[in-house]
Formats: sequence, C-alpha cells, structure tokens
Amino acid sequence: MIVSQIANRQTFFGRGSLRELLPLLSQNPQPTLLFCARSFLQGEAWQKLKAETEPLLVGCEIVRHEASPAELDEWVARWRGKVARVVAIGGGSVLDAAKAFAALSQHPLNTLRYLEKVGDTPISGNTLPVIAVPTTAGTGSEATQNAVVTDKAEIKVKASLRHTSFVPYIAILDPDLLRGAPDSVLACCAIDAFTHLFEAYLSAKGNALSRQTALSGLRAFISAWPFLNHDDEQGNFAREQMMIASWQGGLSLSMAGLGVIHGIAGELGAIKDYHHGEVCGRLLLPFLQLLNDSENEQQQQLMDELAVALFPGFTLPPARMLASWLQDKAITPFWLDPPPLSHEEMDWIVARANSKNALINYSEAQLRFMLEQAFSVR
Repeated sequence: MIVSQIANRQTFFGRGSLRELLPLLSQNPQPTLLFCARSFLQGEAWQKLKAETEPLLVGCEIVRHEASPAELDEWVARWRGKVARVVAIGGGSVLDAAKAFAALSQHPLNTLRYLEKVGDTPISGNTLPVIAVPTTAGTGSEATQNAVVTDKAEIKVKASLRHTSFVPYIAILDPDLLRGAPDSVLACCAIDAFTHLFEAYLSAKGNALSRQTALSGLRAFISAWPFLNHDDEQGNFAREQMMIASWQGGLSLSMAGLGVIHGIAGELGAIKDYHHGEVCGRLLLPFLQLLNDSENEQQQQLMDELAVALFPGFTLPPARMLASWLQDKAITPFWLDPPPLSHEEMDWIVARANSKNALINYSEAQLRFMLEQAFSVR
C-alpha cells in the first residue's frame, strides 16, 4: 500500500509561538482576513496582539459553529477579490471555515456544487494561503487537506471540500492557547485526536509510514491525557504533547483515512449539534468492545503491537485495557449522561453510515450496537 504525506510548508511549535504571527504578516504585507471565534477576541492572547495586528487585517469573520454552505457563500460574496491571505485562529470549526473560504473564494460556483456527497463539480486546488493557529488540540485541521462543511437545515449533510492544496500553508502550534479551557473541552477535543490516530493506525489503507506517524501521536496522547488540566509544568508538558498528538492525527488521517467511528459520527453530525469530539469518544468505547471480540487477524496483530508499544507488560486484552485506561485517566467522565437520539434519528444515521477505511465492513447490527451504547435511544 502506497501513501503520501502532505504537510504544512512551515510549522511553528512551542509555548508562546503565537508571537510568530505578527512577523509573518508584517514581513509580507497583503490583504489578510481573520477567521476566529468571538471568545478569542475577548481573550488575553488577542489583547496582547491586537494593537499591532489589527492594522494588518482587512477584516474579521466570527465563526460560531461548523460553517454551513450558506454562510460560506455569504463570506465569499463579501470578500471575493478583496483578500489575498487568510488567518484562522480557533478550534476545528474555525480552521475548517477558513480553509473552505480560502478555496471557494477562488472558485466561481456556490459551495454545494463542490461539496463531497452532494456536489456535481470537481474542486480544483486553487486557494488562498492559510495560516492556521489551533486553539484546541483535537481536529488536526491545521494539517489536513479537507475542510468540513455542515448543513443541518436543508439537505442535512456533513461533508468535505478536499484537495492536497488545502493543507494550510503555515501552522502555528502554541500549547499555551489550551490553558484555561474547560475540562470538557480539553477532554472531548483530545479524544477526537485519539480517534483520528487510532482509526488511521487500524486503517486498511495504512502502511509503515502512516502507522508510525499514528503511533508517535498515540504515544504523545498517552503522556498527556491524564494531565491536560494541570496548572503546572506537568500540565504544560501535557498540553504540548496533546498539540503534537492532534497535529499528527491530522497527518495520519490524511495519509490513511478514518474508520467506522467517523463513518457514524459524520452522519450524526449532519442532524445533531453534539460536540464532534464527544460523539467520537462515546462511540469509541463500544467500538473497543467490538474490537475486543474481533476475529480479524490483522486487527488483533495491530492491537497486540500497539499494546506492547504503549503499555509494556500489559495483562488485559489490548482493547479492554485501552478502554479501561482511557476511562480511569480521563480528566472528566465525558461518556456519562448520554444525550438522546430518537429511533428515527438512529435509523437515519445507520442508513447512511459506513465503515470508511476500517479493516472490517461493520454490519447494520454493529452500527446500531455502537449507537445504542453511546447514546440514549428512545
């Protein structure tokens, strides 16, 4: 199996690396549009940058949730021909919105015409350069070639605009931007990063390069997961490691793709507003039950190798051990109090879900099992 690794042209990493943004903008002046969440504009990091950075921007768009086709079309209509560069500072929704805008501003048709699953026109690699600055460690969007777009109102679809050129030109990975985030946000974003790494590691499209990248990210995750909310040097180290895990998750999924967890989560995300990372984390636990019972030899071999690499001297079966460790070491029990799904919603999701690049083609009964274990179905 042949895979290719696609990465940023430049990646800045380390505590305080957000300070690299100002020289990047000032040394190469051009009309630049900022995408961010309102909470970032109200935070300490922006207050330190604002006075010198604002004059270098032509404007700012606030991203409140996963961008819809209608919102993207509005942004493109407002800024087409007026912007030469995009800066995205925020979580995965902000980064995806900025990447989608950067590409669509260079294409003549509306968003839905290019969107996977529903579009009728191939998208080219034409895009504005993007500087991506994640403020969460989860999606890895700063390193991926896809931009997720969600329409919950009309056609009910969650899909991507995808091209190798859409990987952000520059990524700035500053772990200090994770400080002070609520435990639920830290944990749910982190478990999203884990799921990217884990599904890419188990992918039928994987090879030695993609699995080694995923394994490196999983090691970083393991060292960080119990300490993400600590306000000390151990916490600083954990946030650094989780930022690495998230970035390597983006690299891994771009090389090897994802599996059944995201095959379900993508469809659920088209009709529910639940946090994507939380959805993946909830689905991960029943998936590990299925994995524990799997008779697929390649899955079992990969899990044995993973257990040796991450938990030397383990005694439990690898999938059971991993589920137990993730729950025992979590900074918050994200899997409790499952949110509701109606039977009709579950039927809708199962009818559209798929196993993506998993080594096994999961049955409808197995998809239902995962949903029933992860959510309150009634």
